[in-house]
Amino acid sequence: MAILAAVVLSGKVFDRSFPRAESTLTVPHTVLDGRYELRRDDSATTGRTMARTWRPSLDAEAAHGVVASYRLKGADYDDVVVTGMYGRFRNTASLRARLLAERGSTASPVKVVTPPRDLTPASSPVRVSCEYLSRSWTDGQALTYPACAWADGNTLARVAHMTTSYVDLKDAAEQTLRVRSDMLRPIR
Repeated sequence: MAILAAVVLSGKVFDRSFPRAESTLTVPHTVLDGRYELRRDDSATTGRTMARTWRPSLDAEAAHGVVASYRLKGADYDDVVVTGMYGRFRNTASLRARLLAERGSTASPVKVVTPPRDLTPASSPVRVSCEYLSRSWTDGQALTYPACAWADGNTLARVAHMTTSYVDLKDAAEQTLRVRSDMLRPIR
């Protein structure tokens, strides 16, 4: 017979096999050295829906969704879009891979151009994987852009660098870790 290790705090039961909750994701007004300003925060709507629908399949506990879009100051179109969650997560390698594999239906306007690969900088304690995606619109326009993902015991996110300028995947991985650093806050 297996014994479930659990802790009861404030009437809630927490499974001790999950990592300890040490950090959350916030939505700051700016990211990437203040160069990108918050354009839209959909955490209260899309983030809540995402947490409710994804959590059962994520091997997660106490998960909350964060969805934010940032735009380069003074640009018409140069966005960083963050879709993530914070809580307590197991199996972070498979979660990171899943964040990049999520495409929805086969009729999705987003297609994989370059499959995901690990591009974690040597100095990073957090693994990062990146891929190139292409998105088409009904007016015939298309955009190819990098998307990267991280997943640790408390946070996970996909960061899409939606810009018409070329962004190398290694640069996208480093920028993703900087976005993570800008959004990560310790639980006090």
